Amino acid sequence: MGRAKAITLIILIQFILLHVTKSQQGFEESLAARTLKQESHDTHEVHCSRERSRAAWQIIDDYLMPFVEEEGYQISADCRLHPDNDLFRDQERHKIHLDVNELRCGYCKKSFRAERFLDQHFDNRHYNLLNVNQSKCLADLCGALHCDFVINSNLLKAKCNPAAATRNRHLCESLANSCFPISPGPSARRLHELFLRQFCDAHTCSGKAKPFPRGGKKQTNLLYMATSILLMMLLPLFYLLYYLYQRDMKQETQVLRRVSQVGQKAKPS
Repeated sequence: MGRAKAITLIILIQFILLHVTKSQQGFEESLAARTLKQESHDTHEVHCSRERSRAAWQIIDDYLMPFVEEEGYQISADCRLHPDNDLFRDQERHKIHLDVNELRCGYCKKSFRAERFLDQHFDNRHYNLLNVNQSKCLADLCGALHCDFVINSNLLKAKCNPAAATRNRHLCESLANSCFPISPGPSARRLHELFLRQFCDAHTCSGKAKPFPRGGKKQTNLLYMATSILLMMLLPLFYLLYYLYQRDMKQETQVLRRVSQVGQKAKPS
């Protein structure tokens, strides 16, 4: 009976905490949305997709930069893959991730519950920090870098457009030639060859080549991380239940001993 009550109490407490957390998150997101609405009169239109620029930079960081760093090669500022040629790079660097559902603006220290709210805040309040006078939209390179494949891998199974594949391949090869010219030395030649294999070969409708065959930055397995976090959360609950079970067993054993002793004393001599 005691164990059932303890388990019921634990489940009830978890349900209440979950309800309170969701209510607080909904309130804070609503507050953030109202704040952004108040800022909307300062909104400026930027003809460059922040989401696709972010995807392009993530691809560069994961599937190109590890090899560049391994070679000790310095990408020229004239290369369109250089960090300085990303319109949103400075703003992305000023995103402070405090927690899973908490981000902070590195410029004004304002906090947000979701990245989309922080992106809107950048657009509304810190537009003046963007260098919009030059053509620095990294999203323009998404065709060469396979952004659509990373954003939605199901697109790889869609019907291939030969004209688009040819256009993206030419853009990809022009990036290889401008960023890793063959003449400077062996490092540039190796990176030039790697870029062609890593990004350009997959721009074909044959279906034989896949993007990023050389791999990239080692990623932590998300399933492993989720399982580890779940186990860490459940471990204290397990020990609590085990403690309650042992306590009840001990109490039942003591009761049985008393009953046995009383029974022995009650026997006639």
